[in-house]
Amino acid sequence: MQFQRRHRKLGTNPQSELYVQPLQFYGEPPLENISLAEFETFAVERLKLLKTVENLGVSYVKHGSQYKLKMDNELRLLHFPYRPDTNDKKPLTGPSEFEKRRKDHISHFILRLAYCQTEDLRRWFIQQEVDLFRYRFTDLPPQQKLEFLHKNNLKYNTLSDKEKNELSDKLLMSSYSVSGVTVEKLEFYKVPFQDALDLVRSRKVYLKAGFAFVPQQDIVTIVLNDFRTRLSKALALTARSLPAVHSDERLHPLLNHLSHAYLGQDYSIQKNVGKISLEQIDSLSGKSFPLCMRQLHQALRENHHLRHGGRMQYGLFLKGIGISLEQALQFWRSEFIRGKVDADKFDKAYAYGIRHMYGKEGKRADYTPYSCMKVILSNPPSQGDHHGCPFRHSDPELLKQKLQFYKVSPSSITQILELVKGMHFQLACQKYFEVTHNVEDSSFSLSHPNQYFIESQKVLGGGKDPKREVDVPQKVQETPQHLAETSEDLEALFKDG
Repeated sequence: MQFQRRHRKLGTNPQSELYVQPLQFYGEPPLENISLAEFETFAVERLKLLKTVENLGVSYVKHGSQYKLKMDNELRLLHFPYRPDTNDKKPLTGPSEFEKRRKDHISHFILRLAYCQTEDLRRWFIQQEVDLFRYRFTDLPPQQKLEFLHKNNLKYNTLSDKEKNELSDKLLMSSYSVSGVTVEKLEFYKVPFQDALDLVRSRKVYLKAGFAFVPQQDIVTIVLNDFRTRLSKALALTARSLPAVHSDERLHPLLNHLSHAYLGQDYSIQKNVGKISLEQIDSLSGKSFPLCMRQLHQALRENHHLRHGGRMQYGLFLKGIGISLEQALQFWRSEFIRGKVDADKFDKAYAYGIRHMYGKEGKRADYTPYSCMKVILSNPPSQGDHHGCPFRHSDPELLKQKLQFYKVSPSSITQILELVKGMHFQLACQKYFEVTHNVEDSSFSLSHPNQYFIESQKVLGGGKDPKREVDVPQKVQETPQHLAETSEDLEALFKDG
């Protein structure tokens, strides 16, 4: 893979010049060769970081003490730069600062390839990268901020003490949130007014002779606008290069997998088979199923049939919570024969697909229950379908009616719909969990329907999980190539229109 590490010390080649500073605009692509294993590791770990950025941005006040503490912890755990320290001495444990900055650089460009493919993916990626950049830029000391600006052709100089004294009254009256006590202590940047239009429009800065005098806490607004613009243009250019990238059979499935990646617990490993009886499913659907599975169960009971997308999504979820193959065959047969399918047709047309789902036919692959990202981003429902994510695929008014039917309070519905409007679909589902389980703040980050079920059972069971053991290994589920192949095989088996 074009991107072998040739040099390690700062300043020994043009590429390493990028890592002299703790932060960059990602204007220069990496020119090293790296292995596919490192390629995937870097990408997955940056994706974990961006998921954390998204969750923290909704759950905590940005740049509050809890937000900073959790962000620093995540950056440290994943070995990304988290302090503006230029010391490249090798620590006793873990990678050096140089290695962290190299990883930051390369991983950003890998995810550009994965997230430039659709408008939704681009919008999500830009927002999380901007929030991450904001946090890291704000954390820089004043001198490093100035060096960063000049290195990136944002040649904004700070006012001298003499200039601040001369303009003190005007800066005090014109600058938002600046008091007389802090004017002397703050840095002010002299910025061409056309680069600070948002601040000028909101009357947050003092203007003189075509320059805006921007206090240090507001310079981040200008820098972020520049970063957002550059990144948006870069993603558009990257999208044009996708045909060449997709022609590489090593990268195509890997990049597609990254954009739908699930990074949590593996729910394909059944350790609690048969602990749930079929008679419990109706009750559990109302108490412990996420909304996507609850609506699939309801549609199945009402129509005595689900089309292929619904059967795949719901069938694998049931497998994940512990329904055995024998139970699954009995469950689907008993429901379908109540509709327009007789027992003989079920055995011929549907039973093979269910056995295949459990790895008893065909390739005998161990199929994995769908993660939230897969439900949200793949195979959107059409008319007559009931699969998908209600928070992503339902009309907001219909979603509101559904939540009202399930007796969610008006204030909670408003909060959920705000999250949906901001395209935070998993967080909307997590809020639904909190209000339906009467918990103030759930202690997990929701990323999988089966995770929702397990966490629900823990809450209802007083903190214990009676349905599933918790020592299941953490991993990224399946290799990208295997994931693509098995998904296509299973869809082909179930596809009956």
